[in-house]
Amino acid sequence: MDRHKAVMDLSRDEWMGALGIPEADVPHAVILEGSWWREQRTAWRLSRLEDVRELAFPDMFLGYRQGRPVVYSCVYGAPRAVEPAHLFGVLGTPRMVMIGTCGALHAGLSTGDVVVPSVAVAREGVAHLYGASDTVEADPSLSGLGRRRLMERNIRAADSLHLSWVSIFAQSGAMVSAWRDHGYGSVDMEAATLYAVARSSGFAATALLVVWDQLDQDRSFLDPLTEAQQARLDAANEAVFDVALSITLDADSGEGVR
Repeated sequence: MDRHKAVMDLSRDEWMGALGIPEADVPHAVILEGSWWREQRTAWRLSRLEDVRELAFPDMFLGYRQGRPVVYSCVYGAPRAVEPAHLFGVLGTPRMVMIGTCGALHAGLSTGDVVVPSVAVAREGVAHLYGASDTVEADPSLSGLGRRRLMERNIRAADSLHLSWVSIFAQSGAMVSAWRDHGYGSVDMEAATLYAVARSSGFAATALLVVWDQLDQDRSFLDPLTEAQQARLDAANEAVFDVALSITLDADSGEGVR
């Protein structure tokens, strides 16, 4: 009798069959984006790729950049982010990047800056399933290359002791104060998950997270931005996808990362 396998135990060949892709289409890079605005973000990002098609699993899109296969998926929250990270980690994708937005907890961060965290504090509920303890690290070479590429585009890039939390709604003023007291500089919901799966599966990962909320100033995504702040936010949101493509695909020729 065939034994039923749990999803976490499926082999590479089983996942390849489920996706229905040939070996040549195993992506060189996976770019994940944590965003509410799935339809808008997906159309925007896929316009930068060629010959795009949706894979057998919804919201996982395979396209090509200069002939090399890339997967993009708009994911929101750790339970969704872990799925493509796990799947393409099993397939052997060598590099993945999380893009999206984050909240600033440190007064030195402003709307339109991009946080590229070397370390993420795992409080999002998934990373521990992949062996993470309290913190999990990004790939240092990929992260450093990301910061340099952003600054070449006149986008301010920063490191931060970064917190990945379970929900944008499940946070109070008291929590935000406690996070600042602990020295956390920024917060999102997905980065620690990607870092943990990367550590478990052996691929390189980083995150390029655009500061939107300035929680240190009690300003959330519900509050209006000035014209200058909106312009910086828009420029950074555009830049992070192109930089993610650049740092993952340039690495095919060995630049800057393992």
